[in-house]
Amino acid sequence: MANAIHDLTKLLTRLPLEAQALISMARAGLMTPESPLRLLQMAQAFEHYGAYGAAIRIAALRDGDRPGVVDDLGVLTFAELDRRSNALANALRDLGIRAGDGVGILCRNHRGILDAIFAAAKAGAKAVMLNTDFAGPQAKAACDREGVKFLVYDQEFEHVSADVEAPLGRLIAWADGSSDVPTTESLIATGDGRPPTSPERPGTVVILTSGTTGTPKGAIREVNMSLLAPGALLGKVPFRRGEATFVAPPVFHAFGLATALFSIALSSTVVLRRRFDADVVLRATANQSCSALILVPAMLDRLLALGKDRIDEFDLSALRIIFSSGSQLTGAVASQAMDVFGDVVYNLYGSTEVAYVAIATPDDLKAAPGTVGRPPLGVTVRIYDEKGHSLPQGVTGRIFVHNGEEFSGYTGGGSKEILEGFMSTGDVGHFDEAGRLFVEGRDDDMIVSGGENVFPGEVEDLLTAHEAIHEAAAVGVPDDALGQRLQAFVVLNSGAHLDADEVKAHVNRNLSRFKTPRDVIFLETLPRNAAGKVLKQQLIEMDADE
Repeated sequence: MANAIHDLTKLLTRLPLEAQALISMARAGLMTPESPLRLLQMAQAFEHYGAYGAAIRIAALRDGDRPGVVDDLGVLTFAELDRRSNALANALRDLGIRAGDGVGILCRNHRGILDAIFAAAKAGAKAVMLNTDFAGPQAKAACDREGVKFLVYDQEFEHVSADVEAPLGRLIAWADGSSDVPTTESLIATGDGRPPTSPERPGTVVILTSGTTGTPKGAIREVNMSLLAPGALLGKVPFRRGEATFVAPPVFHAFGLATALFSIALSSTVVLRRRFDADVVLRATANQSCSALILVPAMLDRLLALGKDRIDEFDLSALRIIFSSGSQLTGAVASQAMDVFGDVVYNLYGSTEVAYVAIATPDDLKAAPGTVGRPPLGVTVRIYDEKGHSLPQGVTGRIFVHNGEEFSGYTGGGSKEILEGFMSTGDVGHFDEAGRLFVEGRDDDMIVSGGENVFPGEVEDLLTAHEAIHEAAAVGVPDDALGQRLQAFVVLNSGAHLDADEVKAHVNRNLSRFKTPRDVIFLETLPRNAAGKVLKQQLIEMDADE
């Protein structure tokens, strides 16, 4: 009885939030009237294939003739994408794939990665999204751990996947030449394009964490049937149905996958290119009249490096949204981007494990350029100290979130720390007096130097804002006298001149003395992974090698 009352109370508490989410979805054009037959078909798609497999089926039912994807090979409609994934799903079943089997996907951004994700879902399989930056041993370890039985990959990664055991077979999604391995295109061309019979259970997707501080972990993303997730996003960012979105981040990454699927749910054309090139991205954004451009901050920085004169050569009049996530968007880059593109920059703070935490709008970024924004609809964020006590506004501590979209745990076991129902993001930060959240770094990045706590993020923001500095990173390295010391890695702007003493003096003038780096190393570029995150472990190892 007590449990029933608790569940009823929870439902009644959530109803007003669900209503607000519904209003945001209606404003975006998602809640248009549908015939009873079409509503039944949509419901059946969800029941049979789950959210991942149903996404393309519903887009095909609603807007089948609209362009669904535009990639390096051309255009496919939503109906064509649906038929392709049907044919591939039926072929996978014929090859022995069953519900729950792992299907490894090692592809760049093109139609083939969407084909594989949707087909795996319709077959009831577990799609394991593999990082295109993996070396062979990493790919093998991830596939072994996730129980991969079948592999779909671009031919350029043949050497990476050579030692992966795929007992049920392999397919090439993007062919660069001849091969004895069959292609997805050949199976699609000869396969049965009718909707597959319902699997024993809907397919799932495993996203691998970035692994910037260790071995990548698998995190199962199960889609919550609540309206809060789409409503939270649409309440902050003005996506609209039936437009076009350029998705630049890798689709194997949580941010790229989420935005691609969200665009398809909006019946918006997904524009993809296999490799990121700033000039190509802007040309495609202009040619396809994209209203939204999805980027990680490092990609936005590369667009800005083209210069305003070059950017102004493209007709970007349809562009209303530059949506950034995946790593820290510095205040300097956010401000420069709005100077060049206008007030169209939005930033999402979240992670593979906790999904979304906060969204910064253009108004937020203008008022406080370093902020990650405010928690959207249905999200509550708390700041805790090391002893688990909630901290007040303005005090730095560990960031915890509750939004109903937290992951269910790592596939290899374990999870994130949970306090009072709130899950750790792994970051530290604080709220300002206006309720805006600031992230100061990873909680495991904190260093204790001479008895003082130092978070590298504050130093990195200061350095990046310097007119001579293009990008910067700070890490803690061992020090015999202090225990640890802060070390800065700096990339200068082209033609700029700055020495280590000037960098230290700049920090010392603006921050506490103990936050001044004891060493400054100049690099041509910072090491990053495919999602644009700085690989700090490589920087630490770089110091150890010197």
